[in-house]
Amino acid sequence: MSHVASIELEIKDLSALHRAAQTLGLEFRTGQKTYRWYGVSVGDFPLPEGFAAGELGQCEHALSVKDNPGAYEIGVVKRRDGKPGYTLLWDFFSGGYGLQDKVGINASKLKQRYQVEVFRREMAKKGMHVTERIDANGKLRVEAVKA
Repeated sequence: MSHVASIELEIKDLSALHRAAQTLGLEFRTGQKTYRWYGVSVGDFPLPEGFAAGELGQCEHALSVKDNPGAYEIGVVKRRDGKPGYTLLWDFFSGGYGLQDKVGINASKLKQRYQVEVFRREMAKKGMHVTERIDANGKLRVEAVKA
């Protein structure tokens, strides 16, 4: 079954996405034109907004799980709403056969890592140093201090 959905995240910085992917054990595959998924939309799940069934599986770049050639991939696809940037598409059926283990449920880990990397870059432009730590409750804390 196909369950392709867009990940609720605006991608404007591909280098931040690349760094986030590396941190999570993913490989950013520049210029890869297809991403691994079920392979056909069988109509059992709504299509991502702005995409036709025939466009699924096509992308400009892809994120793949290192050392797991059977895992589905995330397609990095130009936005369809006319705004600059990219949308991430993935088939989450059965956890994407290992993909969800890396990116989290609803890609929560990938979203968080991308946001941290964007923050890190913006703070570096302002001469700030960014540190990360896990607090006593297990939450990631990110702090910026003057370098």
